[in-house]
Amino acid sequence: MTPARWEAVDRFLADLLVQSDHALDAALDANAAAGLPPIDVSPTQGKLLMLLAQIQQARTILEIGTLGGYSTIWLARALPAGGHLISLEADPRHAQVARANVARAGLAGSVAIRVGRALDTLPQIAAEGRGPFDLFFIDADKPSNPDYFAWALRLSRPGSLIIADNVVREGAVAEAANNDPSTRGVRRFLELMAAEPRVTATAIQTVGSKGYDGFAIARVVA
Repeated sequence: MTPARWEAVDRFLADLLVQSDHALDAALDANAAAGLPPIDVSPTQGKLLMLLAQIQQARTILEIGTLGGYSTIWLARALPAGGHLISLEADPRHAQVARANVARAGLAGSVAIRVGRALDTLPQIAAEGRGPFDLFFIDADKPSNPDYFAWALRLSRPGSLIIADNVVREGAVAEAANNDPSTRGVRRFLELMAAEPRVTATAIQTVGSKGYDGFAIARVVA
């Protein structure tokens, strides 16, 4: 098995099960034109996020890490009438691109993109009495994952879902002596999740067009 084979399978699955979509394709094109890093979720991963949000019957979603809004569009498409998604983005230029992508997809009325470090904007959301949120998607700077998890718990309810991307780090997460800040942040996040009695959780390894990585998913139970 090679990365080329993973990518070929991803293309097959995406062509068969996801298919082309003007708004999503345009978002990726706009991201590339603006020089954003090509680290969006893949089409199959995006559709998985949408399906999980639909299964959850989520009316309120909090996304930590917007980038160019590709995953935001997938998640917002799962919202029912009256549903709302808040996405947090540290980089103003990324947020500007994301807002245009979301508007092009016809979702501006149900999506709010807030600019600033998430660890600064999350307290504001709590102070405003926002939440509880039905679903959280954590896909931002990995050293802060433990803090993001703590905020997700604070803004959750029993039954909320917490999903985190990029938790395998090409296998580095299993290396206890690894000193990479992102790997250490993810590892600590997983340890906290495992020790937290208010959630039940698992993590899955993935391969594909985004390489070798994985995601974690937790359900708040109390």
